Amino acid sequence: MAEHTRSSITIDATPAEVMAVIADFAAYPAWTGEVKEVEVLGTAEDGRATEVRLLLDAGAIRDEHTLSYAWDGDREVRWTLVRSQMLRSLDGSYTLVPLAGGRTEVTYQLAVDVKIPMLGMIKRKAEKVIIDRALDGLKKRVEG
Repeated sequence: MAEHTRSSITIDATPAEVMAVIADFAAYPAWTGEVKEVEVLGTAEDGRATEVRLLLDAGAIRDEHTLSYAWDGDREVRWTLVRSQMLRSLDGSYTLVPLAGGRTEVTYQLAVDVKIPMLGMIKRKAEKVIIDRALDGLKKRVEG
């Protein structure tokens, strides 16, 4: 990923427990505020999604996009944009590192490019908000 934003959080759960929540796309509308609808379009032999359509509604921004996913066990998941109405590109990843005591450090990295002109500084701030909300929601879902 070229210019990207990154943030980390520690979750009181194993990487397998955290990745199970990340991989459960059907539950996203229950714990992510922006995702209103999810459709898994393709799965790998292990049952994890390889392509997912997401309908997002973040107030001023409403978009439907399809993402392609690549999984590395319970260590990492990466995604790239297949198609979108508003985005030119969207590359992201969750990287999970096991910590002592059955905890996991989760790092979320994101790079977004929109079809409308936007200053890099504003784009990075938007990425940071998306990442922080996602990590907070993930932590609450896994630990709750």
